[in-house]
Amino acid sequence: MDYVNLGKHGVKVSRLCLGTMMFGGATDETESIRIIHRAMDEGINFIDTANVYNAGESERVLGKALKGRRDQAVVVTKVINPMGEGPNNQGASRFHILTEVENSLRRLDTDHIDLYILHKPDYSTPLEESLRTLDDLVRQGKVRYIGMSNYYAWQICQALWLSDVKSLASVACIQPVYNLVHRDAEVELLPFCHEHGIGVMIYSPLARGVLAGKYLAGQPLPGG
Repeated sequence: MDYVNLGKHGVKVSRLCLGTMMFGGATDETESIRIIHRAMDEGINFIDTANVYNAGESERVLGKALKGRRDQAVVVTKVINPMGEGPNNQGASRFHILTEVENSLRRLDTDHIDLYILHKPDYSTPLEESLRTLDDLVRQGKVRYIGMSNYYAWQICQALWLSDVKSLASVACIQPVYNLVHRDAEVELLPFCHEHGIGVMIYSPLARGVLAGKYLAGQPLPGG
């Protein structure tokens, strides 16, 4: 397995990242743990989840799978998507982030998150509030690196500027959708990240099965 730096930071991550969106849901706990262990045995140390995946079950299953192997993994999880019905059960506010980081730490059964990502833009919360909250978590040791997913290049540029002028933790990695079907990231996002030393971990590399032959012309849609 090849390992690369996470952007301009020193931590090494495998070129392949294991996604766990289906774990604890369509993929049951036993099979999920088997997949995680097999991936790690093959050298994958980069594992991606989110609090919203299967209402937290993905995080819980990952935490269980990493028992005794936590120091071998670079764990990624995310925050912003709704985790309840209340008005403050979602978003990138200090209120929601501080609540959800504790929930994620508990489900993952760990004392730190290696890469904590804002899952998508929250236009109702000032970006500085979100970044300052993440910076506090880095300083407390609960989070080691921060990232952004589904943001435009101009928004990441704004985050870099705020981190610089306010002396806050800087974005280490982004996570955009990118595959042979969806290549918009090539226009601006990827060149921007290359120029500024920001790591890129893509999602949906097989376009949710389209590029894997899951959907065939003239054939009925598969279950699930």
